[in-house]
Amino acid sequence: MQSYTIGQAARLLGVSPDTARRWADAGRVATHRDESGRRLIDGRALAAFSIEAGQGAHTEEGETHTSARNAFPGIVTAVKLGDVAAQVEIQAGPHRLVSLLTREAVDELGLRVGMRATARVKSTSVHIDRA
Repeated sequence: MQSYTIGQAARLLGVSPDTARRWADAGRVATHRDESGRRLIDGRALAAFSIEAGQGAHTEEGETHTSARNAFPGIVTAVKLGDVAAQVEIQAGPHRLVSLLTREAVDELGLRVGMRATARVKSTSVHIDRA
């Protein structure tokens, strides 16, 4: 069975290694040590945990609650404003997401390059939540 390091698991879960380490320390996901002493997470345990985490069982304090699934927390890398429409790009880990929305929405959210934001994908629409 495939096992994953804390860092690999964090990338797969879309969280920081520190968050994955805290979850492991709290017993939320079981770990074991390899022959060199590295902490590993069994692939089956990580898969089960990822489903549980995706269902909102482990939300971080202050996280926004929404019915839209497929959340991609990241950083705003570009904001292109038109008279009526706007384009916002977010880099979320290895994922680049682009959303077309109204200029008014961008202004209301105060979206600027360098700030944290979450892209939420539902079908063909990308929703942006200010972090």
